[in-house]
Amino acid sequence: MHCTIGIDVGTSGTKTILIDEEGRILATASREYPLHQPQGGWAEQNPEDWWQAARETLRDVMETVDPSVIRGIGLTGQMHGLVLLDEAGAVLRPSIIWCDQRTGQEVGDIRRKMGDERIAAITGNPAVSGFTLAKILWVRKNEPALFAKVRHILLPKDYIRYRLTGAFVTDVSDACGMQLIDIRSRDWSPEVLEVFGLDRDMLPDVVESPEVTGRIAPQEGLEPLEGVSVVGGAGDQAAGAVGNGIVEEGLVSVTVGTSGVAFVSSDTVRTDPAGRVHSFCHAVPGKWHMMGVTQGAGLSLRWFRDQFGNDSQDDGYAGLMAMGEDARITADGLYFLPYMMGERTPHLDPDARGVFFGLTARHGRREMVRAIVEGVTYSLRDCLEVLRELGIDTRTVRVSGGGARSSFWRSVMADAFGNPVIRTNSEEGPAYGAALLAAVGTGRFDTVEDACRATIRPVDETVPDETRATIYDVGYRVYSGLYKSLKDNYRQLRDSILEVERIRKLHADC
Repeated sequence: MHCTIGIDVGTSGTKTILIDEEGRILATASREYPLHQPQGGWAEQNPEDWWQAARETLRDVMETVDPSVIRGIGLTGQMHGLVLLDEAGAVLRPSIIWCDQRTGQEVGDIRRKMGDERIAAITGNPAVSGFTLAKILWVRKNEPALFAKVRHILLPKDYIRYRLTGAFVTDVSDACGMQLIDIRSRDWSPEVLEVFGLDRDMLPDVVESPEVTGRIAPQEGLEPLEGVSVVGGAGDQAAGAVGNGIVEEGLVSVTVGTSGVAFVSSDTVRTDPAGRVHSFCHAVPGKWHMMGVTQGAGLSLRWFRDQFGNDSQDDGYAGLMAMGEDARITADGLYFLPYMMGERTPHLDPDARGVFFGLTARHGRREMVRAIVEGVTYSLRDCLEVLRELGIDTRTVRVSGGGARSSFWRSVMADAFGNPVIRTNSEEGPAYGAALLAAVGTGRFDTVEDACRATIRPVDETVPDETRATIYDVGYRVYSGLYKSLKDNYRQLRDSILEVERIRKLHADC
């Protein structure tokens, strides 16, 4: 028997799954942990929380089989997070994670020093506030004494690799999100490192996603896994695409997790000159991908759940979905902009903020839930529209993530996209993709494409309703105009917050 494990270090929590040699899921385990926001627009997490969640979920899935059949572990997780370690490998500060928007000045510095055109030519993307380079520059500028102690810079999943194996390694797909990789050579860019004065020795080695990077060292509580291979793995979006079979041209995946992503595979490097969608190396050796990202997909729904809760008869997210489905289409004229943590596609605007538009006294929680679902879906349609504009066929859409488990949300996506949406037998997304990469790296399959063909199959299709699709076309026109109308107001809001903070510092009693 040839079993492998996938560990997904997500934003809401860590999920670990165990699959057999046929790709069947034998066990799953998960643990949640908090997200901290010390200031508005900031987002941090404690890497120790990730490690404890990884250890606990590993132990949980190990209990379901004889550990001797476990051949390998694949890692995936939230991209762009900054983990800083000292000489002894100790964490120096909380991780500044992907959705943090504090780095506006640093993005400006990147643009002044290199220009969006040059950095995009090397890394595949213009300067982005959420990417790791801007976070590194922020810490160096604002916490110089701490930065002087930095000896290792890692990404979230690679911190787990370090704790498991002692190796400082990342994979090429996740590394692309740091904005330090030459997308064509698939290695660190000497030019970018030189321009920003960064030491190559601080960065991990870069490997392809199925490559074995080390073996599990003796770990208290994980003794049966000692010596098991750990492969490169991938950033969560590339791993999720592998887990959904998006490893060849002609397929599009739409994932609704904490963030939302529209993703396509490419056999060649392709970029958007306007920088609205990202271009990265894929988890498939020798391939690349493009993706559009909406920052606050499931995050918006979790915010609503946490702040406003459910009625006692509701059942978590299932209750919210039932509530939203009970509201009328387009929520009786209520619209939601899901820019809770700024936005990337197509606006690339860290100052954007969430908005309920059209709120009246007749609207209640069910309309607000429906507006959130529809607003996130419209934002994902924004991503698809950019891909269509770039000549990419988006007619075959596979959906995954927590949102895709809801038949209501799948119906909204099919209607709003004007496309059938297909769900596969792989519902565990990035964790499943990481487990498949481990199966390739440990010899169960020859290639990532072979692994996907052998294990991933469509299980159902949701077809758009012509009338509802027409209504959503009308709604999308309203939605599309809102950002344009509010763009200047977002800048005014940002400036007003800074001015208020300045006044408060002068008058402590405010």
